[in-house]
Amino acid sequence: MPHGEGNGYVKTVKRTGEKKAKCLSQPGQALRKHFESFEETPLAIAILTYLGYGILILFGHIRDFLRNWQIEKVPMAAEPIREGWVPLYQSFESFYTRNLYRRIRDCWNRPICSVPGAEFDLMERQSPDYGWTFNFTGKKVRAMNMGSYNYLGFAQSEGPCADNAEKSTRDWGVGVCSSRHELGSFEIHLELEKLVAEFLGVESAIAFGMGFATNSMNIPTLVGKGSLILSDALNHSSLVLGSRLSGAQIKTFRHNDMKDLEEKIRDAVVDGQPHTHRPWKKILIIVEGVYSMEGSVVKLPEIIRIKKKYKAYLYLDEAHSIGALGPRGRGVVDYWSCNPKDIDIMMGTFTKSFGSAGGYIGGSKKLIDYIRTKSHSACYAVSMSAPVAQQIISSMTIIMGLDGTDEGKRRIGRLAWNCRYFRRRLHEMGFIIYGNMDSPVVPLLLFCPGKIAAFSRECLKRGLATVVVGFPATPIIQSRARFCLSAAHTKEMIDHALSIIGEVGTLLSLKYSRMSGVPFSEDDVEFQTRYSYLPCVDKLKE
Repeated sequence: MPHGEGNGYVKTVKRTGEKKAKCLSQPGQALRKHFESFEETPLAIAILTYLGYGILILFGHIRDFLRNWQIEKVPMAAEPIREGWVPLYQSFESFYTRNLYRRIRDCWNRPICSVPGAEFDLMERQSPDYGWTFNFTGKKVRAMNMGSYNYLGFAQSEGPCADNAEKSTRDWGVGVCSSRHELGSFEIHLELEKLVAEFLGVESAIAFGMGFATNSMNIPTLVGKGSLILSDALNHSSLVLGSRLSGAQIKTFRHNDMKDLEEKIRDAVVDGQPHTHRPWKKILIIVEGVYSMEGSVVKLPEIIRIKKKYKAYLYLDEAHSIGALGPRGRGVVDYWSCNPKDIDIMMGTFTKSFGSAGGYIGGSKKLIDYIRTKSHSACYAVSMSAPVAQQIISSMTIIMGLDGTDEGKRRIGRLAWNCRYFRRRLHEMGFIIYGNMDSPVVPLLLFCPGKIAAFSRECLKRGLATVVVGFPATPIIQSRARFCLSAAHTKEMIDHALSIIGEVGTLLSLKYSRMSGVPFSEDDVEFQTRYSYLPCVDKLKE
């Protein structure tokens, strides 16, 4: 890279009084209401959750004992035992998958046979052996989709985006079959990168064919041995992998805890590198815009203040925030009204808000030219296919209003309104909800392991499809359902979903919240003045 507590019931993070988040890059801006909620797990529920996992583990060991004695048949391949050889695969490593996950495997990886829009078709399947195998029945299940990252509703099989993608397929073909360093740079790629740079408000940008690799393959390009990475404790696995591959020293700070971050970066500057105490070559802070499991939003103004104070670089992953936050859909930078030039490396993906695939990095021209020549993703990976690039160009053009319509503003306003309305209603219904009031990711806490599968199955029975997540993807006592809002959802759809969630929540006794009152609303004047179009005034065009 070029130089340069104890158990309780309610724990909320409310940034409306103390240390109001004011972006230091634009000191004159108005203060913004900021609310995040993270209620602590009730003690009784935590005990019951641990007990539930204990019982499942006990029965898992009993079943493994029966399998070892061939009393219970196991329809799976086993590694041959070779005398004198250490097994490549330890059986105990799959204990959780074999005994806990497998029996409720029908709640994940459900095949779909339509575009993942506001509603979609699921292929019905049955398992005759408790999750070892599945058989398709030939039937389809129509369900409301609240599990896909279709934030702005561009997952469509018709309309201008689909038409343009089809035309680009006829003009350019479906594949490139070469890397960007060789024969894989087409005019459409250059057009895309120019548009992305304009959208982000930076000098230059580079696009990659895979979002995960955008992080994992480019972080090692930016830092290496002798550098320090300060990473949020809840960063995505692609960021974690990229940090480890870089060879840099890694320190994690508590999630979204600016005090802990500043303490760690101050100590790092004072102490220097281990053993030698030489100054660090570079210090890189890595954060996300919206955290996809917590629904929280990064405190970007405070991060910028810290990085400027200690002369560190900032790497911002906007995979879930680009397009989904801010009155112009420009992500968390737009949400906080910060200056894009204060972020050294702006990364994001095209899979969520743009209905496509791949990722990008934006920044100064000097930085992007460096990445373009040194990145393993640019050198060894196949270039993005033309229809994928065209889908991004078409959707981004709509978001920016360059198509001559207000469709982009309508979608952004619809999504923002949906997020606040849905969250407020869930809080009022008595559920424990994590995250920021404006986040399109809405986690609903389930806790007990038995309720993970029960919630998913009962919702699907009633026509609502969503994602459920448990250990090890979450802390063991914080299993959750994760709803993803979309601009394609109408108020009627959301009301129907809330009715289903309320019914299932009562059935499974999930209303644990003891938080009194909801300090935000979709009717807040400050919120309504930020967006040009809201569904209470204008309906989203079909």
